[in-house]
Formats: sequence, structure tokens, C-alpha cells
Amino acid sequence: MPIDSDDRRSTDKHGHDVIDPLYVGIVTVSSSRAHASDEDPDDPGGDTIQECFEADGHEIRERLLVRDDYAAIRTAVRGLVARRDIDVVVTTGGTGVTADDVSPEATSSLFERELPGFGELFRSLSWEEVGTRAMASRATAGIAVDTPVFCLPGSTNACRTACEELIVPETPHLAGLASSHRADVTEQSLSVDGGG
Repeated sequence: MPIDSDDRRSTDKHGHDVIDPLYVGIVTVSSSRAHASDEDPDDPGGDTIQECFEADGHEIRERLLVRDDYAAIRTAVRGLVARRDIDVVVTTGGTGVTADDVSPEATSSLFERELPGFGELFRSLSWEEVGTRAMASRATAGIAVDTPVFCLPGSTNACRTACEELIVPETPHLAGLASSHRADVTEQSLSVDGGG
């Protein structure tokens, strides 16, 4: 049974808001996998993201597989960020420069606030691994409906680098900050109502 986010909300040793454990939604973007006849198609990018979050004690609440299509990606992400039991959404695939690579456009159309530092740091880390090819990655991130959303390439190496080095360490704090106004409202209503 899921633990309410108020029960998972605390502060770290520096006094920063955190939500831990995180409830995670993963969206894999791949037309070839979405159209595969297998009931359980191979999804190495999604598997890598799941492995990284679970290794740190977080819980995967939903995994979706959609084709490389703007509307399909946007609908999947919009549905996940609307859920109160999802604290972070990570997509994998569709961040390159081909005509059907539309994940950054589909996800960023939902952002209320962008997190440009994520893409900058990710490409800096990618430079160390793949050199100048890092410039072709359009990985991005932002906040949609109080939920951090990260848009990653499809390669397992990219997913592992992004998750282990950036997303998993920082997202408990990002999710806490992004939704802190909801917690403030709850605390204010409790004090007005005389609750504890």
C-alpha cells in the first residue's frame, strides 16, 4: 500500500525539503517496441531507470511504452504528472535529431518551469563518455504539475549516467521543493482546523 506523500516528506541534514522514498513513473518512447508483437517487449532503457531508482530504495509505480508520437508521449506524461501517487516521471527515447525524435517537444509543452541545468550537466557528463556526439542529445527536464520530469535518451549508458549521477541523488529534494506549497497549505489548514 502506498505511503501518502505527507508521510514521506521530511527535511535532510541541511534543512531541505525531501520526499523519500519517491514514487516513479517511467515512459519508454519507441515505435518499434510499441508495435512489437511481444506482450512484454524488451525495454533496456526503462529497465535501467527502474534498477537505478530501486537500488536507492524508491518505488516504480507505473511503466508505459508509447510510440514516437508527440500526442502519445504528451498524453502519457500528462496522465502520470496528474497522479498524486507519482513524484517523478522519467522518459527514455526520442531525444535525438531525427524527424520522429519529439520527446523533448512533447514533454516540455507540459512544463511550468524548466530545469536547464539538467540538460547542461547531462551533456557535460556525456562529453566525457562520447565526446562531441554529446551535442546531439536534447535531454531536458522541467516541472509539470508540481512533478519533476526528465527526458532521457534511449541508450542504457545514457540512462544509467543520468540516473546515477544526477536524477536519483537530487530528485527527492526537487520533488520536495516542487510540491512544498501543497504541504504548506495542508499544514495551514490543520492549524486553522485545530488539527495536529
